[in-house]
Amino acid sequence: MDSDRTDKAVASATCDNNPTTCRGNDKSPTADASTLPAYARLPINRCNLPAVILGGITFQRYPTPIRIDGIRELHRDLFRRLEAQPDVAARVDVFRDYLTVRFCLEELEAAGYTGGVRQKKRARANWERLIRGWSFNSDNREGAVLKAWVESRFGLVPRFHGESLRDPSSPAWYRYQEDRSRGLYGTNALEAQLDLLYTWCQYELTVRHRAVRHITLYRGVNRIGDHEVLGETEHGNPIILLNNLSSFTASRDRAGEFGDYILCADIPMEKILYHYGLMPDRLQGEGEFLVIGGVVEVNLST
Repeated sequence: MDSDRTDKAVASATCDNNPTTCRGNDKSPTADASTLPAYARLPINRCNLPAVILGGITFQRYPTPIRIDGIRELHRDLFRRLEAQPDVAARVDVFRDYLTVRFCLEELEAAGYTGGVRQKKRARANWERLIRGWSFNSDNREGAVLKAWVESRFGLVPRFHGESLRDPSSPAWYRYQEDRSRGLYGTNALEAQLDLLYTWCQYELTVRHRAVRHITLYRGVNRIGDHEVLGETEHGNPIILLNNLSSFTASRDRAGEFGDYILCADIPMEKILYHYGLMPDRLQGEGEFLVIGGVVEVNLST
């Protein structure tokens, strides 16, 4: 899959153009199933919508822009430069150059680095290495940092990291916290880099696909029981609670390579942190879309 195919997948994935895969708005799940459970959300976050809103079924069907607090204002110069570039490749270069300079990614001493070789390796961790690490294993240290960032910015609590995190007193939860801490320790403002990555991704999606509100994405699973099924719609479609960050793909065939069952969901564009067509020359991986979680209605098939 290449970047052109990604753009075509995004552009053709509106509900109007995909009546066979998109679920209509006439389904009425029970109130409990359609609402993000209290145990899966924080009471505060760092964006313009509370977790209970952006994590529910209503948001899936009627999305609205999500803005991380202060990012567009703090980095207005970046977005002025992006708006001056009609070419996609030029905007990619603008984004990379801005982060490189802003976070001193190639001059660590200017960012305050004074440690030895081991510390320097941690200081070199950046947003790009996080995405690459996720593509290899979403339950590693990089995955913990990304899930922790989603938890902090959107108030969505992670539900899985190597094993279930449903019990906050379990050893699995402490291992997640350990991975999270080790992944952030001694790094160069990783969470601030991710703030810009998400905001830039949303900017690019708006510019490249102005009329598109949803994209139909797929995820292969071996057992639906591995997911938290909260209920179903009146038409029998499962309502599930996703992990706070999950991998999907725009290719149904590719999803079938990862499990016997395929989850199909209409994902709001606002829930996309990163997708493989964003930078055509980097991080191609498995053609992934990194999707911010919450409660979603899905279509299940084999």
